[in-house]
Amino acid sequence: MSEALSVAGLVATTPRHLVTQDGLPITSFRLAASNRRFDRVQNKWIDGETNWFTITSFRQLAVNSSTSVNKGDRILVSGKLRVRDWDNGERSGTSVEVEADSIGHDLSWGSAVFTRTVMVRDSDPDEKTVFDDAETDEEHEKELVGAKKR
Repeated sequence: MSEALSVAGLVATTPRHLVTQDGLPITSFRLAASNRRFDRVQNKWIDGETNWFTITSFRQLAVNSSTSVNKGDRILVSGKLRVRDWDNGERSGTSVEVEADSIGHDLSWGSAVFTRTVMVRDSDPDEKTVFDDAETDEEHEKELVGAKKR
């Protein structure tokens, strides 16, 4: 099963970041999402059942979320839902995972400061570049990807 969904919840585990042998960054953590409702008869908030999701992000989203998301943060996640049955011989169960397309802090619970990530890549050594007299090759070893070039 694979469906698109958005979920708001509490980061329940410390995000785990790794890079595969192929260089693919992956960050994952558990998210607890509970519904609350106000019971007018009892005049108090009632907690509903908690749904548990494993959130997994890849590539640049994984890198950014590993440095931005912490255990205890209230976040919003949008992505693809994957529900899978599993059996390891001794135990069996169902895993509920979200492959994240986007992750952000839930501003209903606090404020945040955004810092844009600027990609940097090594220059192609075969590429001939003409510099001003004051500039050196070392100053132009790396170039900004997506940034304005002069």
